[in-house]
Amino acid sequence: MFYITTAIDYTNGAPHIGHAYEKVLADVLVRWHRMCGEETYFLSGVDQHGQKVQQKAEAEGIEPLQYAQKVTQKFIALWEKLGIEYDGWAATSDPRHEKCVQKILTELRDKGCLYKKSYKGFYSVRQEQFLTDKERGEDGQFGPEWGEVIELEEENWYFNLTAHIPWLREYVTKHPEVVTPEFRRQDLLMAIDRSTNDLCISRPKNRLSWGIPLPFDPDFVTYVWFDALINYISFAGYESDGDESLPSFGKLWPAACEIIGKDILVPAHGIYWLCMLHAMGFSDDQMPQLLVHGWLNIKGEKMSKSLGNIVDPNELCDVFGAEAVRYYLVRDTKTGYDSDYDVERLRMIYNSELANDLGNLANRSLNMCVRYCEGILHRPTDDDEPSADLRKSLDEAEKTFAKQMDAYNTADAFGALNAHVSLCNGYIEQKQPWVLAKDPQKSEELQRVLYHLLESVAHVSFLLGCVLPEASARLLAQLQVDAAGLTPQTLTWGILPEGHCVQAPSPVFPRILTPEEKEKMAAKAAAKTAKNKA
Repeated sequence: MFYITTAIDYTNGAPHIGHAYEKVLADVLVRWHRMCGEETYFLSGVDQHGQKVQQKAEAEGIEPLQYAQKVTQKFIALWEKLGIEYDGWAATSDPRHEKCVQKILTELRDKGCLYKKSYKGFYSVRQEQFLTDKERGEDGQFGPEWGEVIELEEENWYFNLTAHIPWLREYVTKHPEVVTPEFRRQDLLMAIDRSTNDLCISRPKNRLSWGIPLPFDPDFVTYVWFDALINYISFAGYESDGDESLPSFGKLWPAACEIIGKDILVPAHGIYWLCMLHAMGFSDDQMPQLLVHGWLNIKGEKMSKSLGNIVDPNELCDVFGAEAVRYYLVRDTKTGYDSDYDVERLRMIYNSELANDLGNLANRSLNMCVRYCEGILHRPTDDDEPSADLRKSLDEAEKTFAKQMDAYNTADAFGALNAHVSLCNGYIEQKQPWVLAKDPQKSEELQRVLYHLLESVAHVSFLLGCVLPEASARLLAQLQVDAAGLTPQTLTWGILPEGHCVQAPSPVFPRILTPEEKEKMAAKAAAKTAKNKA
């Protein structure tokens, strides 16, 4: 079972382009593994607790749950618009999750992993955590990333995190697969060496009431991060007492891929989460694997409300279409690294790789097959050198695609397919089927050329189904290819049999026009209309 989860989205505001990238990446990877014939389970969701949610609800004069559910609907609507297909939905206000969290808290207390003490220190309202001198900048001040910082003295419950640090250091050192990419694992190792404090896992109810109550001390609620991290197992069926509304935990766990942003690797997922699992009794073989992605920036700067540069993915989908947004996000971003969002690159990548390259290849090839061969393909019995090179290119592209997808590197995977499509377009110019069609003695060569082109289109269209499911289905329908039963492993040369019939083309990737291009087209159409009237 390929169990993949994403970081649950905090219901403290509207979804932005970073949320969209993470979910599209997960959706593409899930679709890829399904294409490979693997059983998969995709968990997504929302983190609904915490002080900021309570403050926002108070400002609006409504209950925290009502506020959280209202924001949750924004996330759900966006995922539907983007074609994100998840199997499980994790909302931390769900009673099943609360029950699981309280069971884990009780077990950890009974094991001696939790203790109560008084603490005085500086507290970040934004990050909902106590700060130490390690978080101070060179000027001795807490940086703007912490938001409002106040001094607090209060009694709380603590998790003995430091007792698990030696194990964590050894585990992360010996298991390079635990964090992808590798340089993020090195970041984690350095952070582990700086982990010298236990984790405060509660908040007094007189300060924060919106959270999961501690089952053994009702004057406190659970710290939002401790609560939220448990969603990866609570909604996977852990401690479910046979609840049939949840999946079988033994079948799902460990997670093959937990997708998170680089900002929550340390300390939340790389330190807190792994140590929590270790304290709960999970073995080394039961630890999840973390896929860490970078940020989508604008001109090198992180998107933020204060800078006013937040990109709304809803608006992008409305302007360019959901599949254009999906393709851009996973094609232009190398997994693990920061990337600069650029709407002009979105337009350029879509127009060049989909509209111009693949779209033209499919339209021209189908059109020529219908025009010159009545839409009927004849499988060649031999290859000339250019055709053999094309077949070799397709084989290499598919191998590269599979290798890169298995390594979560979507940018290079789709780049490999595009490189083959470009070669196919060059093959058309080299072979010039429209010239071959004029010579009856060149009939066999014409059939060979068209077969090679449409076989390539069929392969590429199928593989693109993990990122462009609707476009892929439309292309395969025009090719009259039934993808049921096809897998990347069975995608060998010859899926179009002898005598196969194709349909006339219908454009799948219309160009995305700039405002200037639209204006010119409108003016040209108006002039033509005026001329016809005259």
